[in-house]
Amino acid sequence: MTTQPAVAGGLLETEEQRALRDAVAAFGRRYGRPYFEEALRAGRHTHELWQEAGKLGYLSVSLPEAYGGGGQGITELSVVLEELGAAGSPLLMLIVTPAITGTVIARFGTHAQKRAWLPGLGDGTRKMAFGITEPDAGSNAHRITTTARRDGTDWVLNGRKVFVSGVDISDATLIVSRTEDARTGRLKPCLFVVPRDTPGFSRHLIDMELAAPEKQFELVLDEVRLPADALVGDEDAGLLQLFAGLNPERIMTAAFALGMARFALDRALDYARTRQVWKEPIGAHQAIAHPLAQAHIEIELARLMMRKAAVLYDAGDDTGAGEAANMAKYAAAEACVKAVDQAVHTLGGNGLTREYGLASLVTAARVARIAPVSREMILNYVSHQNLGLPKSY
Repeated sequence: MTTQPAVAGGLLETEEQRALRDAVAAFGRRYGRPYFEEALRAGRHTHELWQEAGKLGYLSVSLPEAYGGGGQGITELSVVLEELGAAGSPLLMLIVTPAITGTVIARFGTHAQKRAWLPGLGDGTRKMAFGITEPDAGSNAHRITTTARRDGTDWVLNGRKVFVSGVDISDATLIVSRTEDARTGRLKPCLFVVPRDTPGFSRHLIDMELAAPEKQFELVLDEVRLPADALVGDEDAGLLQLFAGLNPERIMTAAFALGMARFALDRALDYARTRQVWKEPIGAHQAIAHPLAQAHIEIELARLMMRKAAVLYDAGDDTGAGEAANMAKYAAAEACVKAVDQAVHTLGGNGLTREYGLASLVTAARVARIAPVSREMILNYVSHQNLGLPKSY
C-alpha cells in the first residue's frame, strides 16, 4: 500500500495527467532515495536524474511546444516534482529553471530569448538560476536595492543577492533588479539574464546545514555590463512580470513539500504495519494510527489547494492564482513539517538513523515554511488581500 493518490480522471485529474503521474512515479522509483542519499554523501549533484528527466520530456511539460516543450502547464509540472519527491529524489531546480525562469521567458521574452533558452531549459542541457532575495530586503520585493542603469545601449547592474540556488550548475541567473523611472524617479523591478561568467558577477558559497545537492550562494554584481537584449520583457511592466514567476514558484514549492511529506508518510506506514513490540503491529494502536491518518488528511487537503492554484494559473487568472498559490504553499509546508515529524516519531530511534532516511528531512521540511516567502508573510497577504484587514507595515 502507498500514499500515492488514487485520483481518477475527470473532476480532479484528466487521464493524461494521471498517466503522467504514473509514469513519473515509476521513473522516480528507478532512482529513489538510495540514489539521492549517495549523491548527498558524495557531495555531487543529481545530474543523471536531471538529464534523463529532460530526455523524457518531464522538465519541459509546461514550456511552449514551439520551443520543444510539452505545451501543458504548471499543473503538469507540479505533478512531476511531487512524484519525484514522493520517490525520494526531489529536484529543487525544477522550481527554479522551468517553473520560474522558463515561465517568465516564455511569457515575456523576445523570440530570440525564447529560441536561445527554452529548448535547453526543457531538455535538461541548460539551467537558469533565479536571484531575488537580498540581505536587507528579505521578503519585501519593494526594498530590492540591486539597480540597473542605462549606459548607452547597455545596462549596468550593481547589488547583492543571497540564498540563490544552483548558481554553480546554471548557465545564467535571472536577476531581479530595479531601474529608475525617468519621469517619477521611483524605482521599478526589471528582470535581466546574467550569464554565469559575466565580468563583475561573482558567487560565494553559503555554508548550510541543509542536506541538498543544490547549493546556496551569495551573489555580488559589481558594475556588471549587459547588452540591451539581456532585459527580459518590458522595463515598464514592473511587478506584473515578477509575479508571473512567483506564483509558479509558490505552487511548485507546495509540490516539493507534498512530495517530501508523502515520502516520509510512506516510510512511517511501512514501519507501522510491520513493527511489532507487543501482540499487534504498532500501527494497530490509535496513538500511532491517528496522527498518521491526520497527516494523510492534511496532505490531501493541501494537494487540493495546490491543484486549484495551478489550474487558475494555467487558465490565465493571475489574481486568483496568487491567492490560491500562497494558501497552497502555506498548507503544504505545514502538512510536510507535521508528516515528517510524525514519521520520525513513529520510527522512534530508527527515525534518526541513516538507514531509514528520515532524519535529514527534519531540516529540509522547514525550508517550505521559510522559502520562497515565510508563512507569516503569507498570513499577512491573506489577512490584507482576502480578509480586508489593515496593514501593520
